Amino acid sequence: MGDLLARDAIRLGERAGSREEAIRRCGAVLVEAGAVGEDYVAAMLEREKSISTYIGEGVAIPHGTLHSKDAVRRDALAVVGFPEGVDWGGEDVRVCVAIAAAGDGHVDILAQLAEILMDPDQAARLRAATEPDQVLELLVVNS
Repeated sequence: MGDLLARDAIRLGERAGSREEAIRRCGAVLVEAGAVGEDYVAAMLEREKSISTYIGEGVAIPHGTLHSKDAVRRDALAVVGFPEGVDWGGEDVRVCVAIAAAGDGHVDILAQLAEILMDPDQAARLRAATEPDQVLELLVVNS
């Protein structure tokens, strides 16, 4: 995942009053990173309406729809932390790992994330991270 997650795409200490606001924040980080066009953010919101991207352990993985692949300029990740939590359809989300993938690269990313989140200690470390290096260590060094 090292080639997908840049230090400047890790934003910890964010706040969002709703799931939609959190997704918009995640999309903005991907846009700022040059990974996606603005229209990808709308596709992320559309995806969430069809199926929740909450995957457990306080983590959601917002991403676009199949029809949004054209808006992806390069595969990338963004990690956005919400220490105060975001109500995600009744679940308390503390970390979003936003995914931009033009091909099937997201499948490998999801598998690696699932491995990390299956370990409650690693999941807790991800939720509690306050520095980008902590996130990089978990998602890049350990992958």
